[in-house]
Amino acid sequence: MTDQELYEQLSAFVSDNKRELFDRLAPQRTRHITAVLEDIYQPHNASAVVRTCDLLGIQDLHIVENRNKFTVSPDVTLGSSKWVDMHRYREQGDNTQRCIDRLRAQGYAIVVTSPRAENVTPQTIPLDKPLAFCFGTELTGASDLLMQQADIGLRIPMYGFTESYNISVSAAIVLYTVMERLRASEVPWQLDAASLASLKLGWARKVVHSAAHLEQRFKDDAARAEG
Repeated sequence: MTDQELYEQLSAFVSDNKRELFDRLAPQRTRHITAVLEDIYQPHNASAVVRTCDLLGIQDLHIVENRNKFTVSPDVTLGSSKWVDMHRYREQGDNTQRCIDRLRAQGYAIVVTSPRAENVTPQTIPLDKPLAFCFGTELTGASDLLMQQADIGLRIPMYGFTESYNISVSAAIVLYTVMERLRASEVPWQLDAASLASLKLGWARKVVHSAAHLEQRFKDDAARAEG
């Protein structure tokens, strides 16, 4: 069975309100833009970025855990972590490189925010190809490896005495600005039909009790009908 066929059957067990939300919000999701968090350790910051991604329609968040464990605060996420796909890199070895390699294989350019970057800002960065916006740890920012691997260095304009924005604020400024520009552009940023079906099926699985059992029943019924 295709994801669309499975969703059509599983969605019968989803409330009307939630199903309407799925239909309305899924076409607003994108994978043209993604975010990367490297060694974020404060739950408030981690949670705020997850919530920002959900509200802006950014479906994927990549989480690198070399030294610090990524934890979220339910009081801050307000359930948003259920709707964003969080890809975690926490094996032994260099998880930053592992994340970069995966993103590059998927066609993303690596964008690293740094106060030392010169010309490119959220208002001027080209949006014609997929971009992965990377944000480093609270105290020291992006690692040397992440800086060295960057395809694009991004600067958020600042006009005060302090040297940097808080990590969750940086992510909010960059991602909001870029997503507003992207939605107003002619870049094909939306998911294709197959990806939409897969996304809605994934959401339905998170809200339907015993979804795996029901799906197996649907598949068995389809197999018997074909036989």
